[in-house]
Amino acid sequence: MSCYRAGDHREDFMTTTRPSQTIGFIGLGYMGHGMAKNIVEAGYGLHALAHTRREAIDDLVARGAVEASSIRSLGRDCDVVVLCLPGSEQVEAAVAGPDGLLSEARTGLVIIDASTSDPVSTRRLADLATAKGATLVDAPLGRTPKEAWEGTLDSMVGAEDDVFEAVRPLIETWSGRIIRTGEPGSGHTMKLLNNFLSLGYGALYAEALAVAAKAGIEASTFHGVITGGRMDCGFYQTFMQYVVGGDRDAHKFTLRNAHKDTRYLVSMANNAGIASHIASAVLNSYATADAMGRGGDFVPMLTDVVAELNGLKR
Repeated sequence: MSCYRAGDHREDFMTTTRPSQTIGFIGLGYMGHGMAKNIVEAGYGLHALAHTRREAIDDLVARGAVEASSIRSLGRDCDVVVLCLPGSEQVEAAVAGPDGLLSEARTGLVIIDASTSDPVSTRRLADLATAKGATLVDAPLGRTPKEAWEGTLDSMVGAEDDVFEAVRPLIETWSGRIIRTGEPGSGHTMKLLNNFLSLGYGALYAEALAVAAKAGIEASTFHGVITGGRMDCGFYQTFMQYVVGGDRDAHKFTLRNAHKDTRYLVSMANNAGIASHIASAVLNSYATADAMGRGGDFVPMLTDVVAELNGLKR
């Protein structure tokens, strides 16, 4: 269990997040841009750090946001800072690095990590935040950039009860469903389990489609049988939007991120002493795709990788 405890430094924040507060945002990628847009539209003052692509920050500034000068300035000037970064390495640098949020954090700062991170790292950062008079909440996401833009993401929140109630109004700006999973670290634990299921299905679909192709079954036939049956689901449909519909943007989650998440999952299983036969096999599917230079492709494109490895063309 984390040593994270409620403290007097949170009293000012415990009036709950509200539009009069200033919110910082780091990570304006596929998911973060939509989330930040919804924060601005809800009436919060937003200070956002530019992404490598200028499109997102330019759009947000046009909507009323302020472009931040540095991560350090966000910790100093904001009441809450939201992170939506690729993984724990980037989160640790943003939170605890020499010029990170905690280097000059105002008392009572709340950091919401909406990235998919390693729960061990999350708990350590939560303890560091507490020692600096700040609070860290993990609130990883479910669903896709489409739902991020619409403000209907799933959010799995690891926080103590009082903190959860305080940050809930802000998290509601980008969420359609919010589930408190327990104390800090539990949100990222649940997110890895959620991704184990979805990415496991992705690896299964890719291999099944390769077997089908070798056996003379077309992808459209495969899709016609599964659609509407007991094995149909939302993830399957977005996956197959690429396979049979050619929509490259149907599920914008990269194979590189899938590789990272499955690494975290297997590490978590190893730390728990759990034999991870299936998780390791899923990891290897995405590790192979990443090693082949396909990390920037999206998860449904794993079908192309598996087909290529088996001498098939799609």
